[in-house]
Amino acid sequence: MSVPDSSKNRNPQILVFSTNNISDPGIDLAGSSHMDYPTSVQVIPVPCSSGINPAWVLHAIKAGFDGVFIAADGTDCAFLADCTDRTAAITQKAQDLLKEHGFDPRRIKMAAVCSVCSESFVSHMEKFHKALAELKSDKSER
Repeated sequence: MSVPDSSKNRNPQILVFSTNNISDPGIDLAGSSHMDYPTSVQVIPVPCSSGINPAWVLHAIKAGFDGVFIAADGTDCAFLADCTDRTAAITQKAQDLLKEHGFDPRRIKMAAVCSVCSESFVSHMEKFHKALAELKSDKSER
């Protein structure tokens, strides 16, 4: 994985944490179905979304990503019955960590993406990409 360019006028860079068994197949389906989503999206697979460390989100933002998207397991998690609640708590901690370091907490998003949710994933990426572009635009005007 390459670290994004830090230029202010570039395409917003999104890092996606995707789960091996649940969201990865949905993301792969989007690609194999030739669905268009921003080319600036980079995906890192993880076993379970509840295992993401909030510090990883901060590190990604500091490394130059404009946003981090957690493609959560949701209720389909094979490991934990309360995966959604745990992942939501991790997302909240990551937002708090971003605030503490002077970053906009809207730079992280979480949504459940299932193994056949290719259209949903594409929609999330398009909306998040647009929101990040607007955040960048607002920031550069100040």
